[in-house]
Order: sequence, then C-alpha cells, then structure tokens
Amino acid sequence: MNFCSDNVTGASPEILSALIAANGGAAMPYGADDITQRLQQRFCDLFETNLSMFPVATGSAANALALSVVAPPYGAIYCHAEAHINVDECGAPELFTGGAKLVTLPGENGKITAEALAHALAHAGIGFVHHVQPAAVSITQATEAGTVYTLEEIRAIAQVAHQYHLPLHLDGARFANALVSLGCTPAEMTWQAGVDMLSFGATKNGAIAAEAVLFFNPEQAAGFEYRRKRGGHLFSKMRFLSAQLEAYLTDDLWLRNAAHANCLAQRLAAGLRKIPGVTLAYPVEANELFVRFPDPILKGLQADGFQFYAWESDGRSMVRLVTAFNTAEADVDAFLSAAQRHSRPIVDEAVDEAIAS
Repeated sequence: MNFCSDNVTGASPEILSALIAANGGAAMPYGADDITQRLQQRFCDLFETNLSMFPVATGSAANALALSVVAPPYGAIYCHAEAHINVDECGAPELFTGGAKLVTLPGENGKITAEALAHALAHAGIGFVHHVQPAAVSITQATEAGTVYTLEEIRAIAQVAHQYHLPLHLDGARFANALVSLGCTPAEMTWQAGVDMLSFGATKNGAIAAEAVLFFNPEQAAGFEYRRKRGGHLFSKMRFLSAQLEAYLTDDLWLRNAAHANCLAQRLAAGLRKIPGVTLAYPVEANELFVRFPDPILKGLQADGFQFYAWESDGRSMVRLVTAFNTAEADVDAFLSAAQRHSRPIVDEAVDEAIAS
C-alpha cells in the first residue's frame, strides 16, 4: 500500500533474469561487451535513426552529464521551475557544467510554453558580457506534475530553441509513461519533434539502476565519453547496466509496464473524483496524481497504513500518489474504499448542516 513513488518498487522478473544470464562467463569491460554493442543498435532501431547511446546508472547523472556537453560554465539552461534538474538534483547540473545557471520559467501543469521561452530568450541579453548566455533548453516528459507535453507543444518549444541555436534536452525519467499516454512512437516524441538529446529512464519502470543518454545528432556527443568517465559513470562491468536496458526493451516490456502504471493511475483518479471534498490538482496523464484531501480523510488514510508523500507546488499543499508497473489493483481499490469510508463523517456533517439551515 505504498504510493510514495515508483522508486519504491523492486525490479521486473524479466530484468532479473537478464542479469542472471549476463552473469555467466567473461565479458569485455567498459562497454566493449556484446550486450552493450547490441543495445546501441537496438536503440537506433527503436528510434528509427542513427544515434549515440551511453548507459549510466542514475537519472541525475544522465541529465547532468548530457547538459554538460552543451552548456559552458557561463551558459544558461532554461527549464520549468519545478523541473527535476532544478529542484531534485542537488546542483548536479551546475556542478557538471562547471557552473552553468538554471534559468527557470513558470508554466501551468508543470509545463513551460513556447511563448514563455521565446519571451525569456528575447530578453536574455545575448552577447552582453554581464549576462549568462543561453546554452540549452530542458523539458521533462512526463512532467513533475504528472502531465504530458503534446507533440505539438514539444515541436513549438523546439522551434523556439532552435531559432536561437539552442539544443533541446528531454528528461525522460518517465519516458515510457508519457509515450504510452500519447500513443505515438519514440521517434515522434523525440527527434522528429525537435528533441536533440534524451535522458532515457528505466529505473522507475522496472529496472534496478539503468538509464541511457541518447544523442540524436552523434556529432553532438563529442566528448561525452570522457565526461561520463570523469563523472564516475563508466562502469567497468557495463554489461549489467546494458542487460537491464536490453531486457527492458525486449517484447515491449517497458511499454507494458508503463501501460499498467498509467491504467491504475486512471483507476485511482476516477475513484477519487467521486469522493466529496477530494480534488485533483493537475490532469492525470501518466502515473502520478497530486491530490488535496480533507483533513479527516488524510489522517484516516495515514492511520490505515497507506504511504504517500506530502507535496507542495506553486505554494499549494497536497499529496502525491504514484502508481508503478507492479501496483496491484487490490491496493488501489483498498485505497479508494478507505478514502470513501473516511469521507462519510464529512458527508454526514454537510447533510446535517443543510437540514439545519
């Protein structure tokens, strides 16, 4: 009954089996193994283009190392105010870029807009020696609000970024959840929409610790291998990262996992909308829900042993609920049943007040 995060889960059995298989025999180190070589082509086929692929172990490393390639120390990286790179990575992007500044933009439902980006860049002081210089744009898909950028929104942002000769980075910690939500292809949601580099996430969706940095223009990846080594993410036994990613992509495991998580998020949202006094802060488009509960319901759920994070965004207090690839329908239904039960005193009080008036 833990809805804190999709990081609380274990790993998909298929990925565990792949690790056991990869454990047999010897393999060349530092990515020279057969699994990593196969994985490079697998990603090219999946995204329908020639690309450069680099496995790493964490999403923060993927984001920070990717941005370090394109942002100089005097550069500015434009992102949403609630972006993971701004709020939850302890200054890693600033560290790995040597001091680049994150310039945050507002935006409803966790998204920046092309219009806000264009306005910021028009007033960025390009060429003015006293200002940081625009270097990159980063968006999160799915967003930190659990929403999903449409293909049209990505294209519009990319158009503005490229107008200023800035690369567009996509933080895809929940890439699969967004892809399933949109029902499009990986190519359509990335390079065909103008994305230049992608932090491709797997850990939240069934892997143990495996992400990949993808450059859709391989020339843009120049020097990344040295930055990865210097950052401590060139694993000597790289096959164990690559084996997770290979299994993740095999037989659409990644899409099936994401579809399950998204489906249960919708089930949870539909049930919560029926409970008096409960409101959803954002549209539910992936596998995260941000919910405001009346205090009696909140305390009752906590007393029943349900786990979730208290959350604050845009100055508003709420609760974050996250469904995962292995969340059980029974747990979702139990949560809804408990919330409904704890709402009865609120309903009864409202009825009594109505009768009295």
